[in-house]
Order: sequence, then C-alpha cells, then structure tokens
Amino acid sequence: MENNIKICVIGLGYVGLPLARLFSTKYPTVGFDLNKNRCEALMAGHDATLEVSDELLQDAIKNHGFKCTSDIEEIKDCNFYVVAVPTPVDENNNPDLTPLYGASTTVGKVIKPGDIVVYESTVYPGVTEDECIPVVEKVSGLKLNKDFFAGYSPERINPGDKLHTVEKIKKVTSGSTPEIGKLVNDVYSSVITAGTHLAPSIKVAEAAKVIENSQRDINIAFVNELSKIFTLMGIDTTDVLEAASTKWNFLPFKPGLVGGHCIGVDPYYLAQCAQRYGYNPEIILAGRRMNDGMGAYVADRVIKLMLKKGIQVLGSEIIIFGFTFKENCPDVRNTKVVDIVNALKEYNLNITIYDPWANPEAVKHEYELIVVNKLPENKKFDAAIMAVAHEKFHHLNINDYLKPIHVIFDVKAIYERTSVDGRL
Repeated sequence: MENNIKICVIGLGYVGLPLARLFSTKYPTVGFDLNKNRCEALMAGHDATLEVSDELLQDAIKNHGFKCTSDIEEIKDCNFYVVAVPTPVDENNNPDLTPLYGASTTVGKVIKPGDIVVYESTVYPGVTEDECIPVVEKVSGLKLNKDFFAGYSPERINPGDKLHTVEKIKKVTSGSTPEIGKLVNDVYSSVITAGTHLAPSIKVAEAAKVIENSQRDINIAFVNELSKIFTLMGIDTTDVLEAASTKWNFLPFKPGLVGGHCIGVDPYYLAQCAQRYGYNPEIILAGRRMNDGMGAYVADRVIKLMLKKGIQVLGSEIIIFGFTFKENCPDVRNTKVVDIVNALKEYNLNITIYDPWANPEAVKHEYELIVVNKLPENKKFDAAIMAVAHEKFHHLNINDYLKPIHVIFDVKAIYERTSVDGRL
C-alpha cells in the first residue's frame, strides 16, 4: 500500500484544506466536504479562510490533480482517509462529537479491507477508538485491525500564521498497530519538513494534543489574573511582563481574550475525560473560568472609565475594533469579543463593530450581530475598544474617530500606555 496511497481528507476547513493541499504534492489527493459551495469555490481557485493562497491552491489543482468534492462516490477509490472536522463544545461546554460521528459514518460508507483512517480532530484520550471506530465498524461491517486500520495525528494548524505553516510544524503520529503507526508516520513525514514524532499509541497522541492547548490556557489565565491584580494596584501589566521576561526561563504569555477552536475548547475535553474517570480537575477549570470571564471584565473596565470622565453611558456610541478570535485571520469561531458586546448591551448603548477581516454574513449567522468592513464616515464615538490586534489597526489614528472627551481601552496593548485610558 505504501507505494499506492490515494488520500482523502474529509473536512476542508482551516485544518483539512492546508493538509490536503500539502498531501497533493506527494500523493493523489481528494478533498471531501459536505458544503458543496465550499468545494466549488475551492475548485475555482480561492480559499475563503485565506489559509491556502490562491497561487498554491491553483497549483495543486492544475499541476498535482488535487480535487475537492461533496460527492461521496468520488472518494470510494481512496485508501488513506484523514478526518479533519471541527470538535466544538455545546452551550454547556460539553464536547460535541456530532461532526466526528458524521465523518465516521462517511468513512464507513467508503472504507475497504486494507484501508486506513486517520483522525486529526482534537479530542480527549479514547475518542478515536471508543467513539469513532465503532461507527466506522457498524456502517462498513468491517473490523478494526482485522479488515481496516486506524491512526491519530493531531492537527497543529495555527490560523492566520504564514510563518508556521502545516509542513513547518512537527507532527505527532500514531497507529492502531505498531506497523500501521510506522506507515502513518512515513506518510506524514514524507510531506512534513519539520519532522514527526511517532507516539506509542493512539491514546498517547490524543492526550498530547489536548494538553498542549490546556497548558497555554492555564498560563494565559494566570497572566489574566495578574492583570486584574496589577490594575487594582495601579501597575501596568505590560511593564511588569517586560521586566520579568528579562529572566531566561520566564514564559512570555500575555493577558487577553481566549477564544478560537483550540485553546478555548480543548480544556473542556480534557476536563470531561478526567471526570469520567472520577477525578474533578481544579486548575484546568479554574483557568477556563478566569479566561471565559475576561470579556465581561473588559466591558466593566470601559464603563467605569467612561463614568470617571463624566461620559453619559446611556445612549453613548462605542466602537469595537476587531471581532475575529485572533489577529490577521477571518476565523470568528468561538470569538470572545462577543462577550464584550453582550456585556455592553446591558447598558443600552450603541455598538459599532468594525473588522476588515470578518465576514459579515458569517457573524450575522453565528452571533446575530452586525459587523462592518469599513469604518463609518462622519461619525464620532465616545469610546473605542481595541479588541483584536490586526496589523491594519497598528497604523490607525484612532483619535480621528473619537469625540474630544472619550475612552480608549486597548485589550491587546498595541498602543503606547500613555495614549490609552486602559489596557489589560
């Protein structure tokens, strides 16, 4: 099989498309997604997520035979299936495995004896073998490690990052048998220039992924708490972190909003897994509570700053710069800027959200909010919140859009301390 691999990547989002494009440079590759419009747009040569440039995408289609489809018939002749669908949480922060079950059903309809299915979606230890594979077995009538095989290689995509692209980030791999683990590792290592690490089991690989982002979440929660403490003490947090960073082993985390599809989600997967084994995690969930409360904290700080300046809050005009979950990226999944908006709404003021990266239709559909891609003309605001550090905002003269008496709150600390009224 090693010399006759044909790959199908199921799920063509921020994770699946860059991986599929990369695989296509080495193997015959088909991308599968239920969204027909998404597939048609990709085949026309443009990726709306901007993770794959038009040039690379068109090259993959023209010179490497890469194809995107929503027709299941067109992936039946593949033999190496990679599942890269989202793994969100529901409104109660419980893991939602619905996309994984759906993708596993799709795999079950097409998988054949000797084929391999590799999962990339972030999960807690045990999901691949205990939740996903049984679906594949039931639909296909085949048995794991007898008729077909499985692997797990957690995604390590960093949306919006054009430096650390998929091939430049070391990949963890694993397989349902030692032999399959080696084969999966060989396939990935043939395209991942940064190298791979073959984990001893699928559960180890799953656990490694879920703690990567949980660790970052806890570290950010710590500096978010420090920010609250230092604000009460009248000390600028950024100044403190810059001073502490002069020590060689100080970890340079910064306070802020923690959203997105990884850091703000993965800890809940790990926490639920721990609870299933009778352990109630304390640090993990404490970090989540701290980070989930930062949007409301920012709103509260802004209102207090407005009152101190004698600005009438009721009916005031506030502009929020940025809505995506991170800078220079159109991804609005699990953005925590929405928490700022919702907290401010309680004060009956008027909110304008400006983000040149966000898709207004996606924001409207997901959050029922209006986002504009252009700054309003001839309108002045009482307060501005710099919520996302888009590169474009760094060079913006924000005072041009504000009334003489105003408040500027800089969530990402992109401006000089003396030019803003408050920051984390």
